[in-house]
Amino acid sequence: LVDFCTSLQHSLARGIQHTAVRHAHRKYEPNFHDKYGTLVLLGGAAVFTTVWGYVLTQLGIEWGLSPVGKITPREWRE
Repeated sequence: LVDFCTSLQHSLARGIQHTAVRHAHRKYEPNFHDKYGTLVLLGGAAVFTTVWGYVLTQLGIEWGLSPVGKITPREWRE
């Protein structure tokens, strides 16, 4: 039984090693993300910027970020 387990482990290790060597010698073929990933990312960033630029500038939202002219000081009490 011990010899069988040892030979089984040896054959499994040899099979895994053989598979790794086969994959290492294969030529790498670029996939969709390698070919177009940067282009898709830049296109998405451009659409995002364009849409939010329109929303923030053209919809007439009152943001009220500046307190100038909105706060009136109270009279000083002595």
